[in-house]
Amino acid sequence: MLRMLSLQCAHESSSQWHRAPDMLISYFSSGDAIRSRSVGDIVLSSIVDIPELPQRVLIDWQKETSSRMILESGDVEVIPFARTRMRWPDYPRCVQAMSDWTRSLGLPDVLASSDTALMACRGARYHHDAMQYGGAAFCNLFLSDDKGLDLHFASTGHRIPLTRGTAVIFDTGQPHGVVRRGRSGFNADDFTLDQDCVQIFLTWELAIEDAHVARALDIEFDVAPLSVSHPDAEQVLLNGEPVVVCPDSGRWRRAD
Repeated sequence: MLRMLSLQCAHESSSQWHRAPDMLISYFSSGDAIRSRSVGDIVLSSIVDIPELPQRVLIDWQKETSSRMILESGDVEVIPFARTRMRWPDYPRCVQAMSDWTRSLGLPDVLASSDTALMACRGARYHHDAMQYGGAAFCNLFLSDDKGLDLHFASTGHRIPLTRGTAVIFDTGQPHGVVRRGRSGFNADDFTLDQDCVQIFLTWELAIEDAHVARALDIEFDVAPLSVSHPDAEQVLLNGEPVVVCPDSGRWRRAD
């Protein structure tokens, strides 16, 4: 299904991918070893019911993203979380809503054992995260109101409108970006500093080797041919060649 250095065809199924000659493999750290796995093309999403955020928290975020940190067009950055948690009494309700959703997907207690971070993005250039987080899936809860932005997965064609309560789980090896609704690529001019286009979200790292997570995203392990030597660091290979994501289109291309 994956053709060399091009987008996946959205209509092809994962079973077709396994029969195709091209193979996308994520190599990730598993204990002291590097292990291979497939890259899942399933994106799980829903809208969960979370309360409107307090004005004082929204003001804190606006100050953080406009003056205390440099958040340029396309950037995705961590926001300090301690102050937000102290000033956000409904935070436990949001976590509970996400826990209820993940349990409904057959993922019991995955959030309790996962690291949590608060993130901000002014749009997001297309990228994948498997170079650092190949051993994880991301579980995101978007907290900002609808600003006309979509989370777009370039290889699979999934396009998810972002609004308060949007919940998403996906493979970190999938190319993704945050783009203007209706756009087929990332355009920096859509996210200039004078536009209200910052999205705030919570993210959890779900262990990809958790049997429930792997099953939900259709991940297979140890998929590299035995004749191929394993890399010594986390990376993504397409047909045995290291690849990166074009930040504007989301297409795979050869690594420099």
